[in-house]
Amino acid sequence: MVRKTLVALGIAALSLTATACNTVKGVGQDIESVGEAGDRVI
Repeated sequence: MVRKTLVALGIAALSLTATACNTVKGVGQDIESVGEAGDRVI
């Protein structure tokens, strides 16, 4: 249950940050930062 919630929050955060960046490089950085945040939570 907790894992599903974290995944849902990660996807929501990713979609919000993806719409905020204008370049492919920016998208890559956003994906990396979401992954690092997930690692810190776990």
